[in-house]
Amino acid sequence: MTKRPESVLVIVFTPQADVLLLQRADYPSFWQSVTGSLEADEMPLEAAWRELKEETALGIENGIMKDCHLANWFEIYPQWRHRYAPSVTQNKEHVFTFEIPKIIPITLSHEHIGYRWLDNNQAYQLASSPSNQEAIKTLIKGNE
Repeated sequence: MTKRPESVLVIVFTPQADVLLLQRADYPSFWQSVTGSLEADEMPLEAAWRELKEETALGIENGIMKDCHLANWFEIYPQWRHRYAPSVTQNKEHVFTFEIPKIIPITLSHEHIGYRWLDNNQAYQLASSPSNQEAIKTLIKGNE
């Protein structure tokens, strides 16, 4: 079964602009925020909550989810195109933020092998995808 070319990006952060990044298990040099594809009949907000829980074990009791009403279109990286129908090369990504009061330990899923809490500038530098970098830069404001 092929993946739906529509996904969510959830930036997890604190009021002090500490941002959570996750290290992918299948590509350890790839750092990202919480991400994932929408399932067949799933709405973006449902996917954001599901992916947050699956990838970090965080839930509604830990913070506040905000739909940023932003969507990015991007080229699917070649290493992940086999997951989609042969003609699919673009993905639509819906952007959310999840604010928690302070840094807390994260429980990772099998998809990730590590995580880091970084200030927004460091997170911007480490994030591997341009859309992830842009979301951190524009949505998470530190004390510049």
